[in-house]
Amino acid sequence: MTNRNSILIVEDEENLQEALKLNLELEGYEVSGCINGSAALERIHKEHFDLIILDVMLPDMDGIQVCESIRLQQYTTPVLMLSAKGSSADRVLGLKKGADDYLAKPFNLEELLLRVEKLIRKNEQANSKQEIETVVFGKNKIDFPALTTQNHQGKTFELTKREAMLLKLLIENPNEVVTRERILQTVWGYNVYPTTRTIDNFILNFRKYFERDPRQPKHFLSVRGMGYKFIP
Repeated sequence: MTNRNSILIVEDEENLQEALKLNLELEGYEVSGCINGSAALERIHKEHFDLIILDVMLPDMDGIQVCESIRLQQYTTPVLMLSAKGSSADRVLGLKKGADDYLAKPFNLEELLLRVEKLIRKNEQANSKQEIETVVFGKNKIDFPALTTQNHQGKTFELTKREAMLLKLLIENPNEVVTRERILQTVWGYNVYPTTRTIDNFILNFRKYFERDPRQPKHFLSVRGMGYKFIP
């Protein structure tokens, strides 16, 4: 199999790192490894990787801190987190800090290989999407480069950069619930934690801009306990 995607394994158990490296190389990936978080961050700063496999229990700084640092530096490389801690609380913490997937040890090798392939392909598809510049739905129009919008009444509103980011995220995922966690990661970043009410206020603004009747919205919906949805 020919595959030029590159993977960084951050794992201090040398036997496990070697086993993963061997099996991933057999799948055609280019694989590098490090045994601690500091070395990993240095490598990530200098080199491009298509995926990072990151153990939680590392000798200098734990994988949660490493993952958070990766995201704070605006790297969007997919992260598959490995941990002997399999509780839901640990999994949620890892995902909140920016991991894309979480696999508890001991794990099935075939499952890991499938998750690796899925994460890489999903990232490639996301990167290949054409940048949205102008969107029209109903009689509403959004001009993202100009940060302006025109509604069904012909009124023009200026958008803040964060409003535009949230609009784009919702519009790129039509008819799908976008979770609060995903909005947090994409729009606010990993070092700011807005309340649910803050996001609600943005949605209320969108309804004011675009809905014929903001009290009975048809385009921008809140899904209780889950997130938010855009319906074209």
